[in-house]
Amino acid sequence: MSFFDLLEAELAAQREAGTYKTFHTIASPQGAVVKMDGKEDVVVLSSNNYLGLANHPAVVEAGISALREYGAGTASVRFICGKFAIHDELENALARWVGTEAALSFVSCWAATEGLFPTIANNEETVILSDALNHACIIDACRLATKAKRAIYRHADLADLREKLETFRDYPRKIVVTDGVFSMEGDLAPLPDLIPLCREHGAVLVVDDSHGTGVMGATGRGVAEHFGVLGEVDILTGTLGKALGGAAGGYVAGPKALVHYLEQKARTQLFSNALPTTVAGSALEAVRQLEANPQWVTRLHENTAWFRKALREAGFHPLEGDSAIVPVIIGETAEAIRLSEALLKEGIFVTGFGYPVVPEGAARIRFQISAAHERAHLEKALEALRKLRG
Repeated sequence: MSFFDLLEAELAAQREAGTYKTFHTIASPQGAVVKMDGKEDVVVLSSNNYLGLANHPAVVEAGISALREYGAGTASVRFICGKFAIHDELENALARWVGTEAALSFVSCWAATEGLFPTIANNEETVILSDALNHACIIDACRLATKAKRAIYRHADLADLREKLETFRDYPRKIVVTDGVFSMEGDLAPLPDLIPLCREHGAVLVVDDSHGTGVMGATGRGVAEHFGVLGEVDILTGTLGKALGGAAGGYVAGPKALVHYLEQKARTQLFSNALPTTVAGSALEAVRQLEANPQWVTRLHENTAWFRKALREAGFHPLEGDSAIVPVIIGETAEAIRLSEALLKEGIFVTGFGYPVVPEGAARIRFQISAAHERAHLEKALEALRKLRG
């Protein structure tokens, strides 16, 4: 068999097992309700559009205005062709929002993470300790830090982390990295305990708050605000592609020295174009809108609490958590995919996740709640679930 025949054979095996992923086509702006695959009025419960800002008129117009003012982009990397004023405005706004001295934007949070770890963990005297359930971008970024020692601690297990920090106590540089909101579980990193533990052992704490920014805390400033420790996390990474408009882009936020160091040395900054101006403009407006409308975050919290409670009352068992991610464990990957496809026929778009995204036997459907959801949208989803359960 040829190389491509082997690939096709693997794909055929996925189809046979019922684990082949279908990519659906949306023919309208992203929102609480969309046109999808020729269907009208599909309720979206599988989006990171937590605040409904992806199609907010002011956010859209800000992107258009930036395109008119600055053009499509820099046409090269920053140190060759420079950056635009809109980049400075956005980075200053992000740093202020998440409680750090400075921030640096990248074309994605994946690029931000892969720029960060190989750059700051660049010698044999560094050890990186990563939560077992961290996002794939963190896992891959840590693997790229080839000179550093790397270790994994059990998910949110402070005793295990303490033991490993003791094991590596002689390393001059220790970096602990965790998601703020774990995307498949919906639970939160225990920051009130993590921060003092890291300080006790002289470790730098990195938190990826991609699913927390715009979601957690009274005003949406993230998991640190939720726990009352805003400004106490050493380094934050995050995305502009979820609650903050949903287009693309990511950032690293922390001390000025860190940002200047990344500007000089991070490969995904030095060898990749700056964030498109349209994305920078829309993300900046999203931050401004969020600052002016904290009631959206309140509504998101209310919608999430109502949906969790309604699921339990209907006999379902969502994983516990405070985030807007509400997973329901199904078991086998094929069954999770089958249920998600059946829900789509009922006008509810929610994705089934299975191996290798989650462990074998722990496949799930993951509901993601938005401030843009009306109660009727959530009730329709519950009705569909009850019907399919029989």
